[in-house]
Amino acid sequence: MATPTLTEVVAATHEIWLRTNALINQALAEHQLTPATFQALWAIDPDQPPPSMKVMAERLYCNAPNATFITKQLVERGLVERTVDPDDRRSRVLVITEKGRRVREELVQAAMAVTPLAALTDRELSSLAILLGKAAAK
Repeated sequence: MATPTLTEVVAATHEIWLRTNALINQALAEHQLTPATFQALWAIDPDQPPPSMKVMAERLYCNAPNATFITKQLVERGLVERTVDPDDRRSRVLVITEKGRRVREELVQAAMAVTPLAALTDRELSSLAILLGKAAAK
């Protein structure tokens, strides 16, 4: 059962998410991206192996057709390429392009610059990171 504190925390995290998206809207528009396509681009870590479409759907908490629709927009903008998975030729993976890396970094930095979380101290952010990590692991 939801407690008043839990309700307050969920509402605050949702508000932070919405405000951050609203504050980077101009940067997203410059790259013809939506919050959903930005989230997909953010979900592709350039330092990790390229994710499969199945993994992307899991990361975005959506079904496969929706993940395909979102990633198709990234492909059309030259930010990612869909290629055959070298480990499973029946599967496709998403490889971030150099343009995708640049745009991803620019937008992540834009989000970090305007998020309401930036008002917290390093100590507060460390505590919050531990707590949110704990909640996300469940």
